[in-house]
Amino acid sequence: MPPDFYHPDYRIKTPTMRSPEYVQMSTAAAITLGLVPGRMYRTDCTHCLNLLLTYPEGCRANCAYCGLARHREETRDYADRNFIRVDWPALSYREVIARVRAGGDKGRFQRMCISMISHPDSNLDTLELLTQWVSELPHIPVSILSNPTTMERDDLVRLKQAGADIFTVALDALTPEIFERTRGKVVDSPHRWEKYWQAIIWAADIFGPEKFGVHLICGMGETERELLEVVQRIKELGGHSHLFAFFPENGSLMEDSPACGPAQWRRVQLARYLIDYAGGEFRRMVFDEAGQVVDFGVEGSELARFINAGKPFRTSGCPGKDDAEISACNRPYGDSNPANILSYPFKLGPEDIEIVKLQMKGEIVKPFQE
Repeated sequence: MPPDFYHPDYRIKTPTMRSPEYVQMSTAAAITLGLVPGRMYRTDCTHCLNLLLTYPEGCRANCAYCGLARHREETRDYADRNFIRVDWPALSYREVIARVRAGGDKGRFQRMCISMISHPDSNLDTLELLTQWVSELPHIPVSILSNPTTMERDDLVRLKQAGADIFTVALDALTPEIFERTRGKVVDSPHRWEKYWQAIIWAADIFGPEKFGVHLICGMGETERELLEVVQRIKELGGHSHLFAFFPENGSLMEDSPACGPAQWRRVQLARYLIDYAGGEFRRMVFDEAGQVVDFGVEGSELARFINAGKPFRTSGCPGKDDAEISACNRPYGDSNPANILSYPFKLGPEDIEIVKLQMKGEIVKPFQE
């Protein structure tokens, strides 16, 4: 291992690491680069190099569902905190670029993503990381997972001019009320619903159609109707929705909350795919009194065709090179474990599709047997 590589270990003192000299990366990316041993069930890699800005003082936000939240300062150093269920090892950015340039990913990375956090230096450091990457690895496009709280319109313009391919906003919460209690004033966090939507509007204008996305978390108390209405709004602005199933993060304020249910998740995945890629419309869908989808507004044989293709149930995110409907950012097991897959990081087989159909009916499916 390179001398400046750090694997999270809360039993020892964390070394001082600061962006833009250092970045953290997802465990899947570290496995793909051969930095940590491991294997991923039914997939040998991630096709997106997910990088995270890092500072000893950490993220200044306090989102209730996030493992990086400020309230964890007393229990775990920032670089040791889990995020979307996994550890994020750290490495010098110079070494990351050198390893990818030397083929350490075996040509598997189709995209790189810079994830910002709430920190005074994040805007300038993100621009610096982007500029270096575009200069040395221009063949791998870059997505920006932004922090609207610290950004103004000119920041988006600069990122676009520097070569960012796609700009994304992690709205996450689906209503103003849920946003406020999970990442706003209620939890002493700086994020504001209005500012996030302002950033989405800016992205639509500056980056243009098919070049911006919005992260949405399913299962934090919203109805399916509320979620899909937001999906439709984003689609009409020219963007795509990137869905995440809520999974209680260890150490977060919501660690005891229930995870998103499979039936709800499958319905929302299917409806989101229809809206984003198959000409579906929220207005043609029918919902019951609880806001649950009961009719997708698509003729039965057509709906069956989409289900049997399996694409709606794969991880959604920024696209790869081969298929605009398939995410390079497949985030293996970021919202579930292999025994009960919610977002499939690989192409579904016939048995997987049968499981999905049973889940949509509300049936409990036994986990796989090793």
